[in-house]
Amino acid sequence: MRYMLMHKVNDADPAAWSPTPEFLARMGGFMTEVTKAGVLLAAEGLRPSSEGAAVIRAKNGTQTVVDGPFAEAKEVIAGFAILQVRDHAEAVEWAQRFTALFDEIEIEVEVRKVADFG
Repeated sequence: MRYMLMHKVNDADPAAWSPTPEFLARMGGFMTEVTKAGVLLAAEGLRPSSEGAAVIRAKNGTQTVVDGPFAEAKEVIAGFAILQVRDHAEAVEWAQRFTALFDEIEIEVEVRKVADFG
């Protein structure tokens, strides 16, 4: 089963956080671990929402483009990973291991099963 782990940074200004060398070492270790386990399909960090945009389509078909930054920092996805795991419980275990890396900031990881339409 494929699951997406969406990393949401809850601090008021996630762009202001600068990762320490210690954090980067912890992250590198985690990425090695998840890769060696054979469950990592993809993982990326995202640039700040100030560099992004949202495209909104109304029911009547009109589209609006809203440039970032987006108001609710707790709803801004800072990155994601897609894992191929046995079940929901294993996906949650990897999410817990990931959030344990963050001593400096508050982070939320939303765990969602990827729809399989095949």
